[in-house]
Amino acid sequence: MNLALWIVAGLLAVVYLFAGSGKLIVSKEKISAMSSGARWVDDFSAGAVKTIGALEVLAAVGLILPAVLGIAPVLVPLAALGLVMIMTGAVITRIRRREFTYLVVDLFYLALAGFVAWGRLGPEAFIG
Repeated sequence: MNLALWIVAGLLAVVYLFAGSGKLIVSKEKISAMSSGARWVDDFSAGAVKTIGALEVLAAVGLILPAVLGIAPVLVPLAALGLVMIMTGAVITRIRRREFTYLVVDLFYLALAGFVAWGRLGPEAFIG
């Protein structure tokens, strides 16, 4: 179970580090033009998109770094819970926009973040 939690946390960290960095670097207009799955940014201000990107990067770092360094590993499940909240907002946005094709991917990431939060708060909590 511990290995599975590390693998899932690592995969989530890579995905959200990449996605969050993109939101921080690329303009809202360019994100919207990239694909039809990125049109959700049209519902948000440029500042909100940058804020979401920053939160994703912080969560990515929080999923791995505290546990690896052994400094405040309680931040790992908190970072995962933060991703659960971000992805809950993404799911709500997809439903509101009727983008059900992309909703499946958001629900998948929501489930993975929920798994890490549950595992690190419960059966495989960092005790130290």
